[in-house]
Amino acid sequence: MIIAHSDQDVVEYMTRITRQNLENPVLIDEYMMGIEVEVDAICDGDNYLIPGIMEHIERAGVHSGDSISVYPAQNLSQKTKATIIDYTGRLARELKVIGLMNVQYVVYNGEVYVIEVNPRSSRTIPYISKVTNVPMVDIATRIMLGEKLVDMGYGTGLYPDGDYIAVKVPVFSFEKLHDVDTQLGPEMKSTGEVLGIAKTFEEALLKGLLAAGNKLKSTGGVFISVRDADKQEIIEIAEKFEQLGFDLYATAGTANTLNKNMVATNVVRKIGDDNENNIIPLLDSGKIDYVISTSAKGRMPARDSVKIRRKAVEHGIVCLTSLDTANAMADVLLTGKNVNDIHLVDITKI
Repeated sequence: MIIAHSDQDVVEYMTRITRQNLENPVLIDEYMMGIEVEVDAICDGDNYLIPGIMEHIERAGVHSGDSISVYPAQNLSQKTKATIIDYTGRLARELKVIGLMNVQYVVYNGEVYVIEVNPRSSRTIPYISKVTNVPMVDIATRIMLGEKLVDMGYGTGLYPDGDYIAVKVPVFSFEKLHDVDTQLGPEMKSTGEVLGIAKTFEEALLKGLLAAGNKLKSTGGVFISVRDADKQEIIEIAEKFEQLGFDLYATAGTANTLNKNMVATNVVRKIGDDNENNIIPLLDSGKIDYVISTSAKGRMPARDSVKIRRKAVEHGIVCLTSLDTANAMADVLLTGKNVNDIHLVDITKI
C-alpha cells in the first residue's frame, strides 16, 4: 500500500504488482490529508457506548498502529465530535453489532469521512479501557450473553472525558529489521506501543516518547532533508529547534529554503556528490541527535534517503519521518522538561 502523489507513483506501484502475475484486485481510494480520528465502541443492538475519542498526531496516511494517539481528542470542535458520535451509533446499528467495533475517521476541511469500520476488537481496546476505566471486553462479553448497556451503569453515547491526557506511542524494532525503510506510511511497521498519562499533553507525550526508547536530547544537532512538498512546512519546525539552540544541518534544497527564511542552516552534500564530506560521515561523527527525513520515494535500500534513515537507526539517533511527529517533539522539548520533571500518575485513582 502506498500514497501516490503523482502519475509516476501509480505506474511504479502497478508495475511492481503486475510483475508478480497475481490476479488480485487493486483498491484505489482518494487520499485526504486530514486529521485521523479513531473510536472504539460497544453496541447491544439498540444503544451504544463510546468510552473515548482518540485523535492521531500524525495526519491521515500513517497507519493507525504507527501513529501517536491522544485521548481525549485535543483539536476537534464540538460539532465534529457530535458528528463522530452520531455516525458511530448509526454504523453500529446498521451493521447490527452486538459487542465491540472500531471505526477510523478522517476530518478534512471540516467534514467527517469514514475510512473503515471493523465490527471486532482492535489494538486500542486495552489502551482506551485502561485510561477511561471502562472495561470494554467485560461489557461486550456480557452484551453478547444477552445483557443491555442501560443496565450496566456506564451510560450510553460518549462517556465523559477524564481530567488527564493519555498518549499512546508506537515502538519500533528497526535495528533488528535490516534494510527496512523507516519512513512511515500506510503499511504498519511498529512492533509494540507504550502509554504516557499526565495532566498536560506535553508531559504525557514526553512520558510516551521516553518509554518508547527515544533519546531526547535538549542540545546538539539536527539534520533535515525533506521532499519538496514539505519544504515550506519544515520552516516553522526548524525554527523551534533553532530556538532551542540546536545546530541545524540540511541537504542543499532544504538548507536553501531554511536559510532564505532566516533559519541558519549548514549545507551538507548528498551521498553521491562527495564521498567524504556528506551526511554519512556527519551521522558517524556523533554531532547529530535528531534526523527529520521525508522523501517522495522510499523502500529501496540504494536510495540516499533510505541510507540516511538506516544510518540513524544504526547509531540510535531519533529519526522522524512525519512532520507532525517532529513538530510535537519540538514542542515537548520547548517545555524544558526532562525525565527528572515527570510526575507519576496512579492510574487506579484516575
